[in-house]
Amino acid sequence: MPARNTPVRYGSVAQTLHWVIVGMLIVQFTLGKIAEDLPNGLDKLVILARHKSFGITILALALLRLAWRFLDRPPPLQPMPRWQTIAARISHAALYTLLFAMPLTGWMMSSASNYPVSWFGFVQLPDLVAPDHALKETLHEVHEALSNVLIALASLHVLAALKHQFLNRDGLMFRMLPWRPR
Repeated sequence: MPARNTPVRYGSVAQTLHWVIVGMLIVQFTLGKIAEDLPNGLDKLVILARHKSFGITILALALLRLAWRFLDRPPPLQPMPRWQTIAARISHAALYTLLFAMPLTGWMMSSASNYPVSWFGFVQLPDLVAPDHALKETLHEVHEALSNVLIALASLHVLAALKHQFLNRDGLMFRMLPWRPR
């Protein structure tokens, strides 16, 4: 498969970035839920440290994905009703926005909590805001709300792909899958 996009399919670079980010988001939600259920202590700090590291990785991959999207334009959307084209463009923009907003709000929340953010223990990142308990609480609520929005939008994204594949039978889903239909 070519690295670059073609008029009908995403290339291997775009596909790899897409699926790696999807996998990491699943890890993120799992780590977040595990940490939420743990009592305060060392186990919770270890899980949250991993959660932060994966979040920073997702932020870096989202930057890379967005840069790649500008360098290698995606294939044009398939013909569909205008409202679906608009909905697809809005939902993609919202998903990209959330890929940046989620890690940044988490990073700011850690800073406001006076907990450092490091990337897998290799690099400690600077604080984005000064310690502030009220700000930490607000950012926690925002981070959690954005998490719920991301779950809803990702679910809608999957449902739309399945609709195109199984109801419309237009093969849209194969544009982002590494194998070709027979």
